[in-house]
Amino acid sequence: MKATVYKSTGSWYTVKDETGKFWDARMKGVMKMDDITSTNPVAVGDIVEIEAQSDSENSAIIDEIHKRNNYINRQSPRHKYQHHIVAANLDQSMLVATLKEPKTSQGFIDRFLVASEMYHVSPFIVFNKSDLYKTKELAKYEQWKDMYEKIGYKVFLISAEKKEGVDEVLALLKNKTTLISGHSGVGKSSFLNVVFPDIKLKTQDVSGWSGKGQHTTTFAEMFDLPFGGRIIDTPGMREFGLVDIEKQEVSHYFPEMRDRLNNCQFNNCLHFNEPGCAIKEATVNGEIHEDRYVSYLSIMESIEQKSY
Repeated sequence: MKATVYKSTGSWYTVKDETGKFWDARMKGVMKMDDITSTNPVAVGDIVEIEAQSDSENSAIIDEIHKRNNYINRQSPRHKYQHHIVAANLDQSMLVATLKEPKTSQGFIDRFLVASEMYHVSPFIVFNKSDLYKTKELAKYEQWKDMYEKIGYKVFLISAEKKEGVDEVLALLKNKTTLISGHSGVGKSSFLNVVFPDIKLKTQDVSGWSGKGQHTTTFAEMFDLPFGGRIIDTPGMREFGLVDIEKQEVSHYFPEMRDRLNNCQFNNCLHFNEPGCAIKEATVNGEIHEDRYVSYLSIMESIEQKSY
């Protein structure tokens, strides 16, 4: 019987079969022997085959995982050299960012965009808490909006708290499976409470001493949207660690660089100090935003530091 994974708690999974019935499922023991390098062999969004168990009307065993169309991966929070599949079989990814309480760094945004590009998931960025923004934050938003839209990403400004600007984002979610991600405290739960007023997901204030958000979502979980489509809520992330990426690949996941790679003098150019580098030239000329180039260098450095 085919089913879709809606929630993963590490050892137990909530799955929904094709009739709409939900099951509590666990993995067949032998599957754990397979060569699975991620910390979670079954992820939310996976299509699986389940077998009902006789001991309970809602209990099932997962005995097969169907091939994924795609997935988004990140460095495991607990195991530096292992990866964790955030979610699978996605149409798009939505990054919730904030410019105040807490401020999302450009480095975090760019790593998320790179991860989405790596796994062929179309990303867009939603800046929340616009009701808290003053002139400085609004100017920064306009600057980032211009930078990201020029390279093809959609950017939105909303206040989930005041329910302002959300309709345009909701229209994008219709009939799609969307991963929603971001730092703790950026207002993902507040946004989901606008979408699902009956669920009342737990929200929590940003902790004053650190300016960091409190973790409110412990496990990834998928919800059916009332207007069609599904959204996958993920635990708030402090960092977005990239995995399974080689230095030679990174520029391919920056759209504004990808378009110019064939113009470099050397086909193995890493865009540091090589002669005839089209990427450096485009950055100097203002065709590639300097801040994006700095993000590229930062990601390259983080890959450099790993020892395998």
